[in-house]
Amino acid sequence: MAIQLSVAARNARLDTFESTAGASAKLQIRSGAQPANCAAAASGTLLCEIAMPSDWMANAASGSKAKAGTWSGTGAAAGTAGHFRIVDNAGTTCHMQGSVGTSGTDMTLDNTNIASGQTVTVNTFTVTDGNA
Repeated sequence: MAIQLSVAARNARLDTFESTAGASAKLQIRSGAQPANCAAAASGTLLCEIAMPSDWMANAASGSKAKAGTWSGTGAAAGTAGHFRIVDNAGTTCHMQGSVGTSGTDMTLDNTNIASGQTVTVNTFTVTDGNA
């Protein structure tokens, strides 16, 4: 039998994630496949780094937490986006990573073919806590 958590416990766990990553966390959009885990060194080319808004996630509800505000930045290098990492303000500690695409991925972008100087916008991003 699997452990199950209440919706309130799942929401609390999700809300803690945003405060742990920090009010000035950064989103890195990178080329290629994501590393094996967050502790592994970053891989691929850093295509775009977005400074997150100070309150970058909505309050958790029903065991899910969605992006808040506009997440957009400017392409720093040309390439095809393959994964993302949410890192601390210093850009050294990864707190979450996942796939990016225009549909069917952990995070959706307006365009995965990024050019230097191009505006990059995150269309959707939602995290759902496990143990439902």
